[in-house]
Amino acid sequence: QVQLMESGGGLVQAGDSLKLSCTASGRTLSYYGMGWFRQVPGKEREFVAGITWNGGSTTYADFVKGRSTISRNHVENTLYLQIDSLKPEDTATYYCAVSWSSRVEVQLSQSEYTYWGQGTQVTVSS
Repeated sequence: QVQLMESGGGLVQAGDSLKLSCTASGRTLSYYGMGWFRQVPGKEREFVAGITWNGGSTTYADFVKGRSTISRNHVENTLYLQIDSLKPEDTATYYCAVSWSSRVEVQLSQSEYTYWGQGTQVTVSS
C-alpha cells in the first residue's frame, strides 16, 4: 500500500513562493507518474502539474505555467512543486497523487491517479 504525505503549505502573501513536498512510503514510486492537484470547497479537484516516471516530461495547467516547477527525487521517493508569484486565487488544498498511466505521458484526469495524499493547505493573502 502506498502512503503519500504532503507538506510545505501555509499562509503566505501574494507574490511569495512556496515549495510543496510529497513523500511516499510503502513502495518505491520510481516507475510511476506523479501529479499535483488542488481543490477549493465547492469546486472540483483540478490538475496543477504532472511528471513522468523519469522526469523527462512535465505538464502544467495554464494557471501555473511559467511560475511553477514540478520535480521529483527518486532516492528520497519525494515529489515537489515549486510555485512562485503566488496569487490569492492559488488558495486551495493541494494534493499529490500517483498514476501508473502517467509514467510515460502525463494524464490530466484525476481518474487516472490511484493513490492520493491527504492534502496540504495553501492560503495566499492579498
